[in-house]
Amino acid sequence: MANLNIIPLGGLRENGKNMYAVEYGNEIVILDCGLQYPENELFGIDIVIPDLTYIEDNIDKIVGIFLTHGHVDAIGALPYLVDKYDIPVFGSKLTIELAKITVGNDKRSRKFNDFQVIDAQTAIDFDNLSVSFFKTTHSIPDSLGIVIKTPVGQVVYTGDFKFDQSATPMYQADYQRLADIGKEKVVALLSDSANAESPYPAADERNIYTYIWETFECQQGRIIVASVVSNILRMQQIFDAAQKVGRKVVLTGQDASKIVRAVIKLGYLNIADDLLISAREAEKLPQNKVLIIETGRMGEPIKILQRMATSRHHFYHIETGDFVFIATTPSHAMETNVAKTRDLIFRAGGEIKSLSDSGLYTSGHASKSDLQLMINLLHPQNLIPVQGEYRLLTAHSQIAQETGLTPDHIFILQNGDVLSYEHEAFHLAPAVPAGDTMIDGMGVGDIGTIVLRDRKLLSDDGVFVAVVTIDRKKKKIVAPPKVTARGFVYLRENHQLLNDSAEVVIKSVQNNLDNKEFDWGHLKQDVREDLNHFLWNKTKRHPMILPVIMEVNQNRHRNSTNKKSSKS
Repeated sequence: MANLNIIPLGGLRENGKNMYAVEYGNEIVILDCGLQYPENELFGIDIVIPDLTYIEDNIDKIVGIFLTHGHVDAIGALPYLVDKYDIPVFGSKLTIELAKITVGNDKRSRKFNDFQVIDAQTAIDFDNLSVSFFKTTHSIPDSLGIVIKTPVGQVVYTGDFKFDQSATPMYQADYQRLADIGKEKVVALLSDSANAESPYPAADERNIYTYIWETFECQQGRIIVASVVSNILRMQQIFDAAQKVGRKVVLTGQDASKIVRAVIKLGYLNIADDLLISAREAEKLPQNKVLIIETGRMGEPIKILQRMATSRHHFYHIETGDFVFIATTPSHAMETNVAKTRDLIFRAGGEIKSLSDSGLYTSGHASKSDLQLMINLLHPQNLIPVQGEYRLLTAHSQIAQETGLTPDHIFILQNGDVLSYEHEAFHLAPAVPAGDTMIDGMGVGDIGTIVLRDRKLLSDDGVFVAVVTIDRKKKKIVAPPKVTARGFVYLRENHQLLNDSAEVVIKSVQNNLDNKEFDWGHLKQDVREDLNHFLWNKTKRHPMILPVIMEVNQNRHRNSTNKKSSKS
């Protein structure tokens, strides 16, 4: 009998970038294919996706990519996989519609069209594996958990979920289906850990809607709302509140309009036909009749609010009397940015309030009691906490132990680990590649640690450039070195430092020219090291040093001499 292998390729000890592989025999199921937004230290990086090496090396075994929901942490990396390989992509109706938009927005993958729509009643049989689904509650409708039935037992992946007893039918979890799954052997549960530290259940969504509506009702000027467009539940609440207070809604950005219209067409958003208007139409209305929804580039609206507050937005500027409402819950990494945004909005004359100011705890992820209920419904033999930083995975482990699971049946893994099941027990097998692939513009994976180190160095201490021209045959410097800097020192007040630096360059270059074994690499390295030592002693800074050494063209020099001789 073959081994069952569970392999996280992303989503562990980090936020986002969810991707997990379940392997049995010659078949591999891929669960989600998400991206991660970069933290501040990833200078210039647009997004981060999982390392796809393992998938590429085993492409003949991949039977499908199965998506739990339509957020970018589950579907965002699809364009970078399906542009090379024709792998069928399975998901619910809404998830597939959003996946099509994501794939279609990238010119490299827009020809891909192997999308398969499934629902909670679907079961797909392969040679050794059978894949089925169950409804879950999340901030987007049509969210599904996934069950992989193998010859040794079931592997259950929850995706993003929570339990909400007041959820509308569109968002309700299927408790009976979960109980039925738990009646059979669940050998492993991969469960959402993103909210494991919170002991509090999320607030009733009806109370959240009431808070949004009451906040809008007392505003007299223009309202600007920052929200993530893929949080369909929140978008519905904003539309409903705008309708109730008599305001028309403007959506900024083509992606936002495309997604909202697709969701409306599928019946997952219900709004009045005349509620959405264009920016031009909004200009003709009084400001107290307009509500602008800013969803931001790639789902990040906070940075766009900063552009609005500093008059750098292409269309909207925050002015006196404007009211800004942040309807999203930023990650911990964004807290400094949110504080900066608040300050900028106040400076521009606007007012700002966020959903977190309500005192209502909001999250689309499972709290402690939700996680324990999931365990008690499914009765898993083993738990693998997924989707979250290390402290969240650990918190999930402690929560699970309260339900009776013992530590030896809880596996806190890292990306690339291979958890292999044989003889009725899991053990760690040799790991597979599972690092980060960084996307910078059109570049995929061509930015590594060396480039990021250089970008950090440039951001810290700037760049120092020394240009010198030499005549290697005559062993002399043809012209005095030219030195300049950017982001290092204020040049007008540091002429002496630059002059002294030029002397350091002259000495270093001349020493190399006088050496019988002249080498270009040694010359540049000596200039770099001598300048680095000198500048550190003078400024206690380490700028990036770029020596540019040019040599006079010997053949051209000879021709020029011959011409002069003939003239004389």
